[in-house]
Amino acid sequence: MRVAVQAASLALVGAVAASVPAAAQGADGFSRTSHKGTFGPVKGGHVPRAVTYDERLVPKGARIKVVDEGADGATRISLRVAGVARGHHFGAHVHTKPCGPKPDDSGPHYQNVRDPHQPSTDPKYANPRNEVWLDFTSGLLGHGESSAVQRWKFRAGQARSLVLHEHGTETGPGHAGQAGDRVACFSVPFGESRR
Repeated sequence: MRVAVQAASLALVGAVAASVPAAAQGADGFSRTSHKGTFGPVKGGHVPRAVTYDERLVPKGARIKVVDEGADGATRISLRVAGVARGHHFGAHVHTKPCGPKPDDSGPHYQNVRDPHQPSTDPKYANPRNEVWLDFTSGLLGHGESSAVQRWKFRAGQARSLVLHEHGTETGPGHAGQAGDRVACFSVPFGESRR
């Protein structure tokens, strides 16, 4: 199940590049961990936690917040961004490795059931039920949000970043899961602080 909504306004209070995750237990039984960051480019070999590879779509200073929630074998991921290109449709997915100096360093999409043929473009594996797809369209102020709920939990240490892509995610055979270039990446240890 995937929900993608356009936000007209968004408050990302206290977003910093290397924030400490904040964990809490909600009344609904979900354990929550919140991660915030401010995008910046790779500079002098330093890779910020929230890195932009395309400042036209994700300018330096744009902000991101990811909330990772889990309970009883289920996972809910929420994404909010502020300050990205206005009126743009972004693809967004959870990837297997942390962000690095190069866009491809974040590895392939995290899959609950891993496609034996990588990169995966088979709709049997590359779909919003087996992966985490968080596509969104930014509003007039460059804000956007999205969320996804899965009936599974992340495997320990195997979901390490959230990547923004240049366009929405394709679904057809041979192209499923593709969303163009990786324009930004946010390193998040999904599921780690809830164990």
